[in-house]
Amino acid sequence: MTKNKHLTDSDRLKIEQSLRDGLSLRRIAAELGKNASTISREIRARAIESNKYAPYRIHNRCVKLNVCQKMQICVDKPNCTKICSRCNYCNAVCEEFEERLCVKLYEPPYVCNGCTEEYQCALRKKYYLHKKAHEAYREMLVESRAGANITEDELLHLDEWISPLIRRGQSIHHISVHNADKLEVSEKSIYRYVSGGLLKAKNIDMPRVCRLKPRKTKPVGHKIDSTCRIGRTYADFLEFIETSDAPIVEIDSVIGRVGGKVLLTMMFKSCDLMLAFIRERNTSQSVIDIFNSIHVRLGADRFKILFPIIIADNGSEFSNPKALEYDAQGNKRSHVFYCDPYAAYQKPNVELNHEFIRRILPKGTSFDNLCQTDINLMMSHINSYSREKLGDKSPFDMFGFIYGYDVLESLGLNRIMGNEILLKPLLLKK
Repeated sequence: MTKNKHLTDSDRLKIEQSLRDGLSLRRIAAELGKNASTISREIRARAIESNKYAPYRIHNRCVKLNVCQKMQICVDKPNCTKICSRCNYCNAVCEEFEERLCVKLYEPPYVCNGCTEEYQCALRKKYYLHKKAHEAYREMLVESRAGANITEDELLHLDEWISPLIRRGQSIHHISVHNADKLEVSEKSIYRYVSGGLLKAKNIDMPRVCRLKPRKTKPVGHKIDSTCRIGRTYADFLEFIETSDAPIVEIDSVIGRVGGKVLLTMMFKSCDLMLAFIRERNTSQSVIDIFNSIHVRLGADRFKILFPIIIADNGSEFSNPKALEYDAQGNKRSHVFYCDPYAAYQKPNVELNHEFIRRILPKGTSFDNLCQTDINLMMSHINSYSREKLGDKSPFDMFGFIYGYDVLESLGLNRIMGNEILLKPLLLKK
């Protein structure tokens, strides 16, 4: 019997086929060279529910099916003479509905694969499907091997009290010793969170870390618990905008030299105006700092008007949505949503507008010698460039007409006269 070996896609296909053939878990385990408990755990963990009904049967799953005599539950059908328990709509409208579950799902093989009564059963079902099972396994494997295993709320709580102590000159070891009852992560993890830019405290706040020579190893990846995207998917975004006419802001990152400075870009979909902000590193905290800076500069009321709905990709720099949605006092200021993975076309405006940035900063160009003044100059030229889709108006003028030119001034943008616009690398040559 093989040990310490993961099940492969072909193993899972064999499990599905064997269950269809009615083989026992012990027989399946013997054929695969695995322990029966391994097969049992695999099936119970990766079986998926199905709402499939048996054809030509009453679609009623209530435990009172055979004893209930209720009639005319549907108020819109006063002339109906049928007993409600014999109606396919009974489960959906009856307030006393109590679902009946199949007892066979609580004993081996735990699924409906190969069940002789499958085609005449109206109850909720479970199936083991090798393709779905292997996809779930791969997703779990990737998540378990990448980044920091910490939820969004846990990270915010940790940052709230540990960053001020680090900035007071205390070492992480000292903090761990005197706050052992508060810490749920190791010292090493905290060092990684600081180095990864997940906390407000930086490496520069720890003198000894600054003196250490960086190791020539692959940097540790970081991520926030994927549950932070629950309720913020692209499907949720589409549903939300159906009931709201608020403006949408698409955000993204533009990478210069790998490991160097990066840009955070914000595209106002209503007028094609784009903002850009230089960041030292492509971290979650750097994005949060920029949002907080804009919030302070514009004020709470104007910020809510400009940034009511934000859509981003699944990059790690946008993996702390609550810190973007709420201000320092805990007041809601925005709604953050995420595109589907590998679906950049779901925020096309910001992606297309990056072409203007690449005219001035070609791909592979380092941003390390640039400052925010340079970026403001570049964006002033880009936003003053007339667009045919805007009726030959510039995004600068469209934005100023809608929100006011004083907002543009506070954000560091200026109008550039048409003949003076320069969209070449020469613009930022020093």
